[in-house]
Amino acid sequence: MNSTTSTSKEFEQYYSGTLADYVTAIAWSPIGETLAATSAAGEVVLWNDGELTTLQTANGKSVDCLAFSADGQFLAVGGQDGQVKIWQDTELIATLENAPAWVDKLAWNYTNNQLAFSLGRYVQVWNADTREIVVTLNFDNSSVLGIDWRSDGQYLAINGYKGVKIWHTQNWDDEPYNLDMTTVSLAMGWSPDGKFLASGNMDRSLTVLEWNNPDPWVMQGFPGKIRQLAWSEATTKVGAPILASSSVEGIVVWEKLEDDTLGWQARVLTNHVDVINAIAFAPKSFLLASAGADGWLCLWNEAQQVSQIITGVLGGFSSLAWHLQGELLAAGGEKGELLIWSKVSHRQ
Repeated sequence: MNSTTSTSKEFEQYYSGTLADYVTAIAWSPIGETLAATSAAGEVVLWNDGELTTLQTANGKSVDCLAFSADGQFLAVGGQDGQVKIWQDTELIATLENAPAWVDKLAWNYTNNQLAFSLGRYVQVWNADTREIVVTLNFDNSSVLGIDWRSDGQYLAINGYKGVKIWHTQNWDDEPYNLDMTTVSLAMGWSPDGKFLASGNMDRSLTVLEWNNPDPWVMQGFPGKIRQLAWSEATTKVGAPILASSSVEGIVVWEKLEDDTLGWQARVLTNHVDVINAIAFAPKSFLLASAGADGWLCLWNEAQQVSQIITGVLGGFSSLAWHLQGELLAAGGEKGELLIWSKVSHRQ
């Protein structure tokens, strides 16, 4: 399974391996070059320098989410068995039992070792330093569909039916701020600078809230529900990041205009021929990667045109993740493939 690419080759294959089943999630450690991956068979593995270390073997119960803590010290995973497991390096230090709840969302605070994870309609926050649950938050309207901390650690956003609720992390008992909707918020995320919160919705709309501005922008006219969102770390000349949203096989890239009343300008990126399963901007740039069920991983230069198409999976791509330096790009496959590419200049 060699990766084939278009003529301009920015990235070349660096590693190819296989897990037992669909790769459900991947994430790079913020420290060094360690990649974690999980599978629908229940595997949890670490890749480092071409070697795979197995933290958990296949047990028939899907592991659906994983994340490294901001300092790279801890790795947390959650899944079908209701357990949240936390490793410190390769040592399992905690197992939080939550059966029969299915844990499919989790996220670490960017400024401390607090881990938020979903339990049906609730989110619990666990402190890795004290090994204790800090708070249980009731989303109430539906099962939790997403969790995202703001980059300064001050706010925790949770989304689902009827919108997004945002808690102040210094005052958990206060009522959350509500970004109300009549639909389901499917995909949600803070911009890296913490100025904006975006929500991709079931009713084919996109909502963007500027923090401390009560009137969000609402963009409509998508071909289907918004499945994926990605913010750029880099900002445009008006000082705002770029937002990418995917719906079915298309991507719409949004750039904020200088005039707030005009909102955001859209451009449509088309190349995929099947559902896009993951999108992400490379760190500190406008290079956008998109991974699809069509078996294509597309790199979009300046989030405008395709500069490279990468293949190498038997079915489709399921996930992707950029290393924090942007020199390495990893992706998972629906048939268990785990692939890593390096920037051509990175290995010379």
